[in-house]
Amino acid sequence: MNPLHEDLRLEQALQQLSRLILQHAPLSGTHQTAVPSLQLMHATHLSEPLEAVYKPSICVVAQGAKTGTLADETYRYDSSNYLITSVELPIAGRIIEASPGIPYLSLKLSFDTDMILEIVKDMPRPVQVPAELSRGITVSRTSPALLESIVRLMQLLNEPEDVSILAPLVIREILYRVLQGEQGARLYQVAITGGHANNIAHAIQLINRQFDQLIVVEQLAKSVNMSTSAFHKHFKRITAMSPLQYQKTVRLQEARRLMLTESMQAADAAFRVGYESPSQFSREYARMYGKPPKQDVHNHRSI
Repeated sequence: MNPLHEDLRLEQALQQLSRLILQHAPLSGTHQTAVPSLQLMHATHLSEPLEAVYKPSICVVAQGAKTGTLADETYRYDSSNYLITSVELPIAGRIIEASPGIPYLSLKLSFDTDMILEIVKDMPRPVQVPAELSRGITVSRTSPALLESIVRLMQLLNEPEDVSILAPLVIREILYRVLQGEQGARLYQVAITGGHANNIAHAIQLINRQFDQLIVVEQLAKSVNMSTSAFHKHFKRITAMSPLQYQKTVRLQEARRLMLTESMQAADAAFRVGYESPSQFSREYARMYGKPPKQDVHNHRSI
């Protein structure tokens, strides 16, 4: 394989992808597309951390750079590397390279892990699953073949009548390219029914659906057929936090969103996300964000 030829393919695909994102996301902001699982982003300025629970997805940058922070770990991704999340994770994303002249351009493609199993069954080579579980987020080098398949998906946006038939086929190819790469085993690990990673993924979904409810870790472990000790160990290995820390992070992120976007008072936001004590909420909020809720929200609105 000629490295110069590979570099040329990569550069050409990045140029095509940039043009297509600008065409379908001409203004700054996040844009939904005719492909339900495909979202585009266009930004002309650096950003403060924006928090959200990322579903299983790949995030590909055509131009600029961004970081994703999970607990105390930060992952940088740009036009050379893409971010992949294999389970639902509370991540703080921050655009670190963008300007009006060279805007940040990216896309996020969400996927269902059931699709991974379907593709693996037809792959000519078996995916080697590591003995130990891997973190549910990582950065991987972008290949020309992966980018070219993403360009084909973007081109379908110009042919809306073809999307319903062809988009699933192209998404299948994109996931196949990911499975062929260095992170293929990570994805397959989560998709294997009955495996520890798959069990943890189901537990994470339960927490996210009921994050405002009290969770009992022993019952949560039992619901996914795991011992409490094994559940704790594998949960932390995949998410970088304990189950209770995970729930607390999701709660505080949602409370912050409610205060910033819906102008909700701190006490009301605290109760909405499951806190019974406003003072406990304020202490935990300040520990996570560095400032009490009222001051933090005021500072963000002043930016």
